[in-house]
Amino acid sequence: MTNSLRMRLLWWLLVPLALYVFVTGKAEYDNARHTADLVQDNQLISSARMIAGEVEWVDGFLRVDVPPAALEVFVSPYRDQAFYSVRVDDGRLLAGTPDFPQRSALSPDTADYYDADLHGQSVRAVGLVRLMYDNGATRRVRVTVGKTVRSRDAMAQQLWQPQLVRQIEMIVLAVALACIGLTFELRPLMKVKEEVADRDPMQLEPIRVERLHTELRPIVEAINQCIARLGVQVAAQRRFIADAAHQLRTPLTLLGTQLQFARQQDGLNPALDEALAAMHRSNRSMVGLTNKLLLLAQAEAADNTQLAVETVDLVPLAMEVVEDLALLAQARDIDLGAELSGPAPVAGHRGLLQALIANLAENAIRYTGSGGHVTVAVSAHADSVAVSVLDDGPGIPAESRSRVFEPFFRASADTEGTGLGLAIVREIADAHHGEIVLKPGEGGKGVHMTVSFPRAATEGPQPG
Repeated sequence: MTNSLRMRLLWWLLVPLALYVFVTGKAEYDNARHTADLVQDNQLISSARMIAGEVEWVDGFLRVDVPPAALEVFVSPYRDQAFYSVRVDDGRLLAGTPDFPQRSALSPDTADYYDADLHGQSVRAVGLVRLMYDNGATRRVRVTVGKTVRSRDAMAQQLWQPQLVRQIEMIVLAVALACIGLTFELRPLMKVKEEVADRDPMQLEPIRVERLHTELRPIVEAINQCIARLGVQVAAQRRFIADAAHQLRTPLTLLGTQLQFARQQDGLNPALDEALAAMHRSNRSMVGLTNKLLLLAQAEAADNTQLAVETVDLVPLAMEVVEDLALLAQARDIDLGAELSGPAPVAGHRGLLQALIANLAENAIRYTGSGGHVTVAVSAHADSVAVSVLDDGPGIPAESRSRVFEPFFRASADTEGTGLGLAIVREIADAHHGEIVLKPGEGGKGVHMTVSFPRAATEGPQPG
Protein backbone atom coordinates (compact mmCIF):
# COMPACT_ATOMS: atom_id res chain seq x y z
CA MET A 1 0.00 0.00 0.00
CA THR A 2 1.26 3.51 -0.79
CA ASN A 3 2.77 5.64 2.00
CA SER A 4 0.69 8.65 0.98
CA LEU A 5 -1.51 9.76 3.87
CA ARG A 6 -4.07 11.07 1.39
CA MET A 7 -4.30 7.73 -0.42
CA ARG A 8 -4.45 5.72 2.79
CA LEU A 9 -7.32 7.84 4.12
CA LEU A 10 -9.15 7.49 0.82
CA TRP A 11 -8.55 3.76 0.91
CA TRP A 12 -10.09 3.50 4.39
CA LEU A 13 -13.07 5.46 3.09
CA LEU A 14 -13.44 3.54 -0.16
CA VAL A 15 -13.27 -0.02 1.22
CA PRO A 16 -16.24 0.34 3.66
CA LEU A 17 -18.25 2.17 1.00
CA ALA A 18 -17.56 -0.56 -1.55
CA LEU A 19 -18.52 -3.22 1.00
CA TYR A 20 -21.70 -1.29 1.79
CA VAL A 21 -22.60 -1.06 -1.91
CA PHE A 22 -21.97 -4.78 -2.36
CA VAL A 23 -24.19 -5.77 0.58
CA THR A 24 -26.99 -3.31 -0.18
CA GLY A 25 -26.74 -4.04 -3.92
CA LYS A 26 -27.16 -7.75 -3.28
CA ALA A 27 -30.16 -7.06 -1.03
CA GLU A 28 -31.71 -4.71 -3.61
CA TYR A 29 -31.14 -7.25 -6.37
CA ASP A 30 -32.88 -9.94 -4.31
CA ASN A 31 -35.78 -7.55 -3.67
CA ALA A 32 -36.01 -6.67 -7.37
CA ARG A 33 -35.89 -10.36 -8.32
CA HIS A 34 -38.59 -11.16 -5.75
CA THR A 35 -40.80 -8.36 -7.12
CA ALA A 36 -40.32 -9.57 -10.70
CA ASP A 37 -41.13 -13.14 -9.57
CA LEU A 38 -44.35 -11.93 -7.95
CA VAL A 39 -45.44 -10.20 -11.16
CA GLN A 40 -44.69 -13.25 -13.30
CA ASP A 41 -46.14 -15.64 -10.71
CA ASN A 42 -49.42 -13.69 -10.77
CA GLN A 43 -49.52 -14.08 -14.55
CA LEU A 44 -48.78 -17.80 -14.30
CA ILE A 45 -51.39 -18.54 -11.66
CA SER A 46 -54.02 -16.52 -13.52
CA SER A 47 -53.31 -18.48 -16.69
CA ALA A 48 -53.26 -21.82 -14.83
CA ARG A 49 -56.63 -21.15 -13.19
CA MET A 50 -58.15 -20.10 -16.51
CA ILE A 51 -57.00 -23.38 -18.10
CA ALA A 52 -58.07 -25.42 -15.09
CA GLY A 53 -61.50 -23.82 -15.29
CA GLU A 54 -61.91 -25.17 -18.83
CA VAL A 55 -61.41 -28.82 -17.85
CA GLU A 56 -64.75 -30.76 -18.02
CA TRP A 57 -66.32 -34.14 -18.39
CA VAL A 58 -67.57 -34.94 -21.85
CA ASP A 59 -69.27 -38.34 -22.40
CA GLY A 60 -67.35 -39.75 -19.44
CA PHE A 61 -64.04 -38.41 -20.63
CA LEU A 62 -62.06 -35.41 -19.42
CA ARG A 63 -61.61 -32.72 -22.04
CA VAL A 64 -60.04 -29.24 -22.04
CA ASP A 65 -60.13 -26.36 -24.49
CA VAL A 66 -57.37 -23.88 -23.69
CA PRO A 67 -58.73 -20.35 -24.15
CA PRO A 68 -56.45 -17.92 -26.07
CA ALA A 69 -56.75 -15.42 -23.24
CA ALA A 70 -54.88 -17.84 -20.97
CA LEU A 71 -51.74 -17.42 -23.08
CA GLU A 72 -52.18 -13.80 -24.13
CA VAL A 73 -51.22 -12.65 -20.63
CA PHE A 74 -47.64 -13.68 -21.43
CA VAL A 75 -47.21 -11.41 -24.42
CA SER A 76 -44.16 -9.15 -23.90
CA PRO A 77 -41.61 -7.25 -26.00
CA TYR A 78 -38.94 -9.73 -24.87
CA ARG A 79 -40.39 -12.59 -26.95
CA ASP A 80 -40.96 -14.93 -24.05
CA GLN A 81 -42.29 -18.39 -24.79
CA ALA A 82 -45.19 -19.89 -22.83
CA PHE A 83 -45.71 -23.60 -22.15
CA TYR A 84 -48.48 -25.51 -20.49
CA SER A 85 -49.41 -29.04 -19.63
CA VAL A 86 -52.75 -30.61 -18.53
CA ARG A 87 -52.45 -34.22 -17.24
CA VAL A 88 -54.75 -36.61 -15.49
CA ASP A 89 -53.47 -38.52 -12.47
CA ASP A 90 -53.11 -41.66 -14.61
CA GLY A 91 -50.46 -39.79 -16.64
CA ARG A 92 -52.65 -39.14 -19.68
CA LEU A 93 -51.88 -35.81 -21.37
CA LEU A 94 -55.02 -33.81 -22.12
CA ALA A 95 -53.23 -30.85 -23.71
CA GLY A 96 -49.94 -29.02 -23.90
CA THR A 97 -46.26 -29.92 -23.94
CA PRO A 98 -45.63 -33.62 -23.28
CA ASP A 99 -42.18 -33.21 -21.66
CA PHE A 100 -43.05 -30.30 -19.38
CA PRO A 101 -41.13 -30.87 -16.10
CA GLN A 102 -43.48 -31.87 -13.28
CA ARG A 103 -43.04 -31.67 -9.55
CA SER A 104 -44.23 -34.08 -6.88
CA ALA A 105 -47.89 -34.58 -6.04
CA LEU A 106 -49.81 -31.55 -4.90
CA SER A 107 -52.75 -31.07 -2.64
CA PRO A 108 -55.84 -29.68 -4.36
CA ASP A 109 -56.05 -25.93 -4.90
CA THR A 110 -52.42 -25.45 -3.75
CA ALA A 111 -50.13 -23.57 -6.13
CA ASP A 112 -46.57 -24.78 -6.51
CA TYR A 113 -44.11 -22.27 -7.98
CA TYR A 114 -40.72 -23.48 -9.20
CA ASP A 115 -37.91 -22.90 -11.71
CA ALA A 116 -37.25 -25.49 -14.38
CA ASP A 117 -35.34 -26.10 -17.58
CA LEU A 118 -37.27 -26.86 -20.77
CA HIS A 119 -35.72 -27.30 -24.20
CA GLY A 120 -32.55 -25.62 -22.95
CA GLN A 121 -34.37 -22.56 -21.66
CA SER A 122 -34.92 -21.38 -18.11
CA VAL A 123 -38.61 -21.46 -17.27
CA ARG A 124 -40.60 -20.15 -14.34
CA ALA A 125 -43.57 -22.49 -13.74
CA VAL A 126 -46.57 -23.00 -11.53
CA GLY A 127 -48.57 -26.16 -10.98
CA LEU A 128 -51.98 -26.72 -9.40
CA VAL A 129 -54.42 -29.62 -9.06
CA ARG A 130 -58.16 -29.59 -9.72
CA LEU A 131 -60.41 -32.42 -8.52
CA MET A 132 -62.95 -33.56 -11.10
CA TYR A 133 -66.03 -35.54 -9.93
CA ASP A 134 -68.30 -37.70 -12.15
CA ASN A 135 -70.76 -40.40 -11.05
CA GLY A 136 -68.94 -40.93 -7.76
CA ALA A 137 -65.52 -41.05 -9.47
CA THR A 138 -62.84 -38.50 -8.58
CA ARG A 139 -59.92 -37.68 -10.83
CA ARG A 140 -57.01 -35.37 -10.18
CA VAL A 141 -56.15 -33.06 -13.05
CA ARG A 142 -52.76 -31.30 -12.82
CA VAL A 143 -52.40 -28.04 -14.72
CA THR A 144 -48.86 -26.69 -15.20
CA VAL A 145 -48.05 -23.37 -16.87
CA GLY A 146 -44.58 -22.02 -17.52
CA LYS A 147 -42.93 -19.04 -19.19
CA THR A 148 -39.37 -18.22 -20.09
CA VAL A 149 -37.76 -15.66 -17.78
CA ARG A 150 -36.52 -13.00 -20.21
CA SER A 151 -39.16 -10.44 -19.25
CA ARG A 152 -38.77 -11.30 -15.55
CA ASP A 153 -35.00 -10.79 -15.66
CA ALA A 154 -35.44 -7.54 -17.61
CA MET A 155 -37.86 -6.26 -14.99
CA ALA A 156 -35.44 -7.18 -12.18
CA GLN A 157 -32.64 -5.33 -13.97
CA GLN A 158 -34.84 -2.27 -14.48
CA LEU A 159 -35.68 -2.24 -10.79
CA TRP A 160 -32.14 -2.93 -9.54
CA GLN A 161 -29.69 -1.21 -11.87
CA PRO A 162 -30.82 2.41 -11.25
CA GLN A 163 -30.31 1.85 -7.52
CA LEU A 164 -26.83 0.47 -8.15
CA VAL A 165 -25.92 3.38 -10.44
CA ARG A 166 -27.09 5.89 -7.82
CA GLN A 167 -25.00 4.20 -5.15
CA ILE A 168 -21.91 4.20 -7.37
CA GLU A 169 -22.49 7.87 -8.16
CA MET A 170 -22.70 8.56 -4.41
CA ILE A 171 -19.38 6.77 -3.87
CA VAL A 172 -17.72 8.80 -6.62
CA LEU A 173 -19.16 12.01 -5.14
CA ALA A 174 -18.04 11.02 -1.63
CA VAL A 175 -14.49 10.26 -2.82
CA ALA A 176 -14.34 13.53 -4.78
CA LEU A 177 -15.54 15.52 -1.76
CA ALA A 178 -13.08 13.63 0.45
CA CYS A 179 -10.21 14.51 -1.93
CA ILE A 180 -11.21 18.17 -1.89
CA GLY A 181 -11.62 18.13 1.89
CA LEU A 182 -8.25 16.44 2.39
CA THR A 183 -6.58 18.99 0.14
CA PHE A 184 -7.96 21.83 2.25
CA GLU A 185 -7.34 20.12 5.59
CA LEU A 186 -3.74 19.20 4.69
CA ARG A 187 -2.87 22.79 3.80
CA PRO A 188 -1.59 23.60 7.32
CA LEU A 189 0.76 20.61 7.09
CA MET A 190 1.95 21.74 3.66
CA LYS A 191 2.55 25.24 5.07
CA VAL A 192 4.66 23.77 7.87
CA LYS A 193 6.61 21.80 5.27
CA GLU A 194 7.20 24.94 3.18
CA GLU A 195 8.18 26.95 6.25
CA VAL A 196 10.74 24.36 7.30
CA ALA A 197 12.06 23.91 3.73
CA ASP A 198 12.49 27.67 3.22
CA ARG A 199 14.20 28.26 6.56
CA ASP A 200 17.76 29.39 6.82
CA PRO A 201 19.87 26.71 8.55
CA MET A 202 20.57 29.12 11.42
CA GLN A 203 16.96 30.22 11.86
CA LEU A 204 16.08 28.47 15.10
CA GLU A 205 12.76 30.08 16.03
CA PRO A 206 9.97 27.60 16.89
CA ILE A 207 7.32 26.76 14.31
CA ARG A 208 3.94 28.30 15.07
CA VAL A 209 1.29 25.80 16.10
CA GLU A 210 -1.73 28.09 16.62
CA ARG A 211 -3.44 27.22 13.32
CA LEU A 212 -2.54 23.54 13.27
CA HIS A 213 -5.01 20.72 13.84
CA THR A 214 -4.95 19.09 17.26
CA GLU A 215 -3.55 15.88 15.75
CA LEU A 216 -0.62 17.72 14.14
CA ARG A 217 0.41 19.82 17.13
CA PRO A 218 2.31 17.07 19.01
CA ILE A 219 4.48 16.43 15.92
CA VAL A 220 5.30 20.12 15.41
CA GLU A 221 5.85 20.63 19.14
CA ALA A 222 8.33 17.75 19.10
CA ILE A 223 10.11 19.43 16.15
CA ASN A 224 10.17 22.70 18.14
CA GLN A 225 11.75 20.90 21.09
CA CYS A 226 14.41 19.51 18.74
CA ILE A 227 14.99 23.02 17.34
CA ALA A 228 15.33 24.37 20.89
CA ARG A 229 17.93 21.73 21.75
CA LEU A 230 19.75 22.48 18.52
CA GLY A 231 19.69 26.19 19.42
CA VAL A 232 21.33 25.45 22.75
CA GLN A 233 24.07 23.46 21.00
CA VAL A 234 24.63 26.16 18.37
CA ALA A 235 24.82 28.87 21.07
CA ALA A 236 27.34 26.80 22.99
CA GLN A 237 29.48 26.37 19.88
CA ARG A 238 29.32 30.09 19.15
CA ARG A 239 30.38 30.92 22.70
CA PHE A 240 33.24 28.45 22.42
CA ILE A 241 34.45 29.96 19.13
CA ALA A 242 34.16 33.52 20.48
CA ASP A 243 35.93 32.64 23.74
CA ALA A 244 38.66 30.75 21.93
CA ALA A 245 39.20 33.60 19.47
CA HIS A 246 39.28 36.12 22.30
CA GLN A 247 41.79 34.04 24.22
CA LEU A 248 43.99 33.63 21.14
CA ARG A 249 43.97 37.26 19.98
CA THR A 250 46.16 38.72 22.74
CA PRO A 251 49.00 36.16 22.61
CA LEU A 252 48.95 36.21 18.80
CA THR A 253 49.24 40.00 18.83
CA LEU A 254 52.17 39.82 21.27
CA LEU A 255 53.80 37.14 19.16
CA GLY A 256 53.51 39.35 16.09
CA THR A 257 55.15 42.24 17.93
CA GLN A 258 58.00 40.02 19.09
CA LEU A 259 58.54 38.64 15.59
CA GLN A 260 58.64 42.14 14.15
CA PHE A 261 61.12 43.21 16.84
CA ALA A 262 63.32 40.17 16.17
CA ARG A 263 63.48 40.98 12.46
CA GLN A 264 64.71 44.50 13.27
CA GLN A 265 67.81 43.21 15.02
CA ASP A 266 71.18 43.64 13.29
CA GLY A 267 73.27 40.76 12.13
CA LEU A 268 70.52 38.26 11.24
CA ASN A 269 71.59 35.74 8.67
CA PRO A 270 69.32 35.65 5.58
CA ALA A 271 67.87 32.18 6.30
CA LEU A 272 66.78 33.19 9.80
CA ASP A 273 65.33 36.48 8.52
CA GLU A 274 63.33 34.63 5.86
CA ALA A 275 62.00 32.19 8.48
CA LEU A 276 60.99 35.04 10.79
CA ALA A 277 59.25 36.78 7.87
CA ALA A 278 57.28 33.62 7.07
CA MET A 279 56.33 33.29 10.74
CA HIS A 280 55.24 36.93 10.77
CA ARG A 281 53.00 36.43 7.71
CA SER A 282 51.43 33.35 9.25
CA ASN A 283 50.90 35.25 12.49
CA ARG A 284 49.14 38.06 10.62
CA SER A 285 46.86 35.50 8.98
CA MET A 286 46.05 33.96 12.36
CA VAL A 287 45.31 37.39 13.85
CA GLY A 288 43.05 38.16 10.89
CA LEU A 289 41.21 34.87 11.27
CA THR A 290 40.79 35.46 15.00
CA ASN A 291 39.37 38.93 14.42
CA LYS A 292 37.01 37.57 11.78
CA LEU A 293 35.80 34.83 14.12
CA LEU A 294 35.12 37.38 16.85
CA LEU A 295 33.26 39.62 14.41
CA LEU A 296 31.24 36.66 13.07
CA ALA A 297 30.29 35.64 16.61
CA GLN A 298 29.22 39.21 17.36
CA ALA A 299 27.20 39.41 14.14
CA GLU A 300 25.50 36.04 14.72
CA ALA A 301 24.46 37.06 18.22
CA ALA A 302 23.19 40.48 17.14
CA ASP A 303 19.51 41.38 16.88
CA ASN A 304 17.50 44.53 17.36
CA THR A 305 17.11 44.01 21.10
CA GLN A 306 20.84 43.49 21.65
CA LEU A 307 22.29 46.03 19.24
CA ALA A 308 23.24 49.49 20.36
CA VAL A 309 21.02 51.08 17.72
CA GLU A 310 21.66 54.58 16.46
CA THR A 311 21.10 56.44 13.24
CA VAL A 312 24.21 55.93 11.12
CA ASP A 313 25.02 57.71 7.86
CA LEU A 314 26.61 55.12 5.59
CA VAL A 315 28.36 57.73 3.41
CA PRO A 316 31.13 58.69 5.86
CA LEU A 317 31.37 55.05 6.98
CA ALA A 318 32.01 53.96 3.39
CA MET A 319 34.56 56.74 2.93
CA GLU A 320 36.47 55.55 6.02
CA VAL A 321 36.51 52.01 4.65
CA VAL A 322 37.85 53.18 1.28
CA GLU A 323 40.60 55.16 3.01
CA ASP A 324 41.54 52.22 5.27
CA LEU A 325 41.78 49.82 2.32
CA ALA A 326 43.61 52.19 -0.01
CA LEU A 327 47.05 50.75 0.87
CA LEU A 328 45.85 47.15 0.35
CA ALA A 329 44.39 48.12 -3.04
CA GLN A 330 47.56 49.96 -4.01
CA ALA A 331 49.72 46.98 -3.04
CA ARG A 332 47.63 44.78 -5.33
CA ASP A 333 47.53 47.36 -8.16
CA ILE A 334 43.76 47.75 -7.78
CA ASP A 335 41.94 50.97 -8.68
CA LEU A 336 39.72 51.48 -5.62
CA GLY A 337 37.06 54.17 -6.03
CA ALA A 338 33.87 55.42 -4.39
CA GLU A 339 30.52 56.70 -5.62
CA LEU A 340 28.75 58.18 -2.62
CA SER A 341 25.48 60.11 -2.56
CA GLY A 342 23.80 60.97 0.69
CA PRO A 343 22.89 61.34 3.32
CA ALA A 344 22.10 57.63 3.66
CA PRO A 345 20.76 57.09 7.21
CA VAL A 346 20.30 53.58 8.60
CA ALA A 347 19.21 52.53 12.09
CA GLY A 348 21.83 50.11 13.38
CA HIS A 349 25.17 49.41 15.01
CA ARG A 350 27.94 51.65 13.66
CA GLY A 351 30.74 49.14 14.14
CA LEU A 352 28.89 46.26 12.51
CA LEU A 353 27.75 48.36 9.55
CA GLN A 354 31.31 49.53 8.98
CA ALA A 355 32.51 45.92 9.20
CA LEU A 356 29.92 44.95 6.58
CA ILE A 357 31.18 47.54 4.10
CA ALA A 358 34.81 46.69 4.89
CA ASN A 359 34.29 42.95 4.31
CA LEU A 360 32.48 43.58 1.02
CA ALA A 361 35.24 45.84 -0.25
CA GLU A 362 38.12 43.69 1.06
CA ASN A 363 36.59 40.56 -0.47
CA ALA A 364 36.35 42.33 -3.86
CA ILE A 365 39.97 43.55 -3.63
CA ARG A 366 41.30 40.09 -2.78
CA TYR A 367 39.48 38.39 -5.67
CA THR A 368 40.11 41.06 -8.34
CA GLY A 369 43.31 40.58 -10.29
CA SER A 370 46.12 43.11 -10.70
CA GLY A 371 45.06 46.12 -12.75
CA GLY A 372 41.38 45.62 -11.86
CA HIS A 373 38.80 48.09 -10.58
CA VAL A 374 36.71 48.03 -7.39
CA THR A 375 34.01 50.61 -6.68
CA VAL A 376 32.23 51.16 -3.37
CA ALA A 377 28.87 52.89 -3.88
CA VAL A 378 26.26 54.21 -1.45
CA SER A 379 22.89 55.42 -2.69
CA ALA A 380 19.82 56.68 -0.82
CA HIS A 381 16.22 56.19 -1.94
CA ALA A 382 12.84 57.13 -0.52
CA ASP A 383 12.44 53.99 1.62
CA SER A 384 15.84 52.32 1.47
CA VAL A 385 19.58 52.78 1.50
CA ALA A 386 21.86 50.61 -0.63
CA VAL A 387 25.54 49.74 -0.32
CA SER A 388 27.06 48.25 -3.48
CA VAL A 389 30.51 46.93 -4.30
CA LEU A 390 31.37 46.36 -7.96
CA ASP A 391 34.49 44.75 -9.38
CA ASP A 392 35.71 43.51 -12.75
CA GLY A 393 37.44 40.40 -11.44
CA PRO A 394 36.84 36.78 -12.47
CA GLY A 395 33.39 36.73 -10.86
CA ILE A 396 31.71 33.88 -9.01
CA PRO A 397 30.69 30.70 -10.85
CA ALA A 398 26.92 30.21 -11.00
CA GLU A 399 27.12 26.91 -9.12
CA SER A 400 28.94 28.63 -6.21
CA ARG A 401 26.73 31.69 -5.76
CA SER A 402 24.35 29.96 -3.36
CA ARG A 403 27.26 28.97 -1.10
CA VAL A 404 29.43 32.08 -0.94
CA PHE A 405 27.73 33.21 2.28
CA GLU A 406 28.59 29.97 4.09
CA PRO A 407 31.37 30.23 6.70
CA PHE A 408 34.82 29.14 5.41
CA PHE A 409 33.61 28.73 1.82
CA ARG A 410 35.92 30.19 -0.81
CA ALA A 411 35.04 30.32 -4.49
CA SER A 412 38.72 30.03 -5.42
CA ALA A 413 41.28 28.09 -3.44
CA ASP A 414 44.08 30.12 -5.09
CA THR A 415 43.11 33.32 -3.29
CA GLU A 416 44.18 33.98 0.28
CA GLY A 417 41.50 34.67 2.84
CA THR A 418 39.55 33.14 5.70
CA GLY A 419 36.30 32.41 3.89
CA LEU A 420 34.40 34.34 6.59
CA GLY A 421 33.99 37.76 5.00
CA LEU A 422 30.68 37.19 3.20
CA ALA A 423 29.34 35.07 6.07
CA ILE A 424 29.89 38.11 8.31
CA VAL A 425 28.17 40.32 5.71
CA ARG A 426 25.10 38.09 5.70
CA GLU A 427 24.81 37.96 9.50
CA ILE A 428 25.15 41.72 9.84
CA ALA A 429 22.63 42.30 7.04
CA ASP A 430 20.14 39.93 8.68
CA ALA A 431 20.56 41.68 12.04
CA HIS A 432 19.69 45.00 10.34
CA HIS A 433 16.80 43.59 8.22
CA GLY A 434 18.90 44.02 5.11
CA GLU A 435 18.54 42.24 1.78
CA ILE A 436 21.51 41.01 -0.26
CA VAL A 437 21.47 40.80 -4.05
CA LEU A 438 24.34 39.08 -5.84
CA LYS A 439 24.64 39.27 -9.61
CA PRO A 440 27.30 39.43 -12.31
CA GLY A 441 28.89 42.79 -13.10
CA GLU A 442 28.49 44.76 -16.30
CA GLY A 443 28.85 42.61 -19.37
CA GLY A 444 28.82 39.48 -17.22
CA LYS A 445 32.27 40.29 -15.84
CA GLY A 446 33.08 40.51 -12.16
CA VAL A 447 30.59 40.76 -9.29
CA HIS A 448 27.96 43.34 -8.38
CA MET A 449 26.87 42.83 -4.77
CA THR A 450 24.24 45.10 -3.17
CA VAL A 451 22.97 45.22 0.41
CA SER A 452 19.76 47.22 0.91
CA PHE A 453 18.59 48.48 4.33
CA PRO A 454 15.40 50.21 5.44
CA ARG A 455 15.99 53.94 5.47
CA ALA A 456 15.97 55.49 8.93
CA ALA A 457 13.46 58.28 9.56
CA THR A 458 15.11 61.72 9.42
CA GLU A 459 13.87 65.26 9.28
CA GLY A 460 13.94 67.26 6.08
CA PRO A 461 13.43 66.20 2.47
CA GLN A 462 14.38 62.69 1.37
CA PRO A 463 15.76 61.67 -2.00
CA GLY A 464 13.27 60.04 -4.34
